[in-house]
Amino acid sequence: QVQLAESGGGLVQAGGSLRLSCVVSGLTVSTYTMGWFRQSPGKERELVARISAVSATPSYADSLRGRITISKDNAKNTVYLQMNSLKPEDTAVYYCAASRTWRLAASDYAYWGQGTQVTVSS
Repeated sequence: QVQLAESGGGLVQAGGSLRLSCVVSGLTVSTYTMGWFRQSPGKERELVARISAVSATPSYADSLRGRITISKDNAKNTVYLQMNSLKPEDTAVYYCAASRTWRLAASDYAYWGQGTQVTVSS
């Protein structure tokens, strides 16, 4: 059974930082594209970062580029999202997801975590 468990969200002031973690079981992160998505009320779920399976090549949404870093630890089967210079508009539920493809759409990701809430106060 595949499980993705996010943690690390919380309440932070604007300009602050958070590091999200996604502990994965039932699949190996070295064989899947791992992505971080976010969704805020009334908006579609958007991909904020992804990291490729073998080469660990990262890719970022333009709106967050320069403020976030995705990484993974194959030995711990865990994916991370470091977020810096947070803004109130970054407030959302952040989800970890796994895909066999390098595509961008949420529908291309077969496995999802339950999400972790990030709230940035002004």
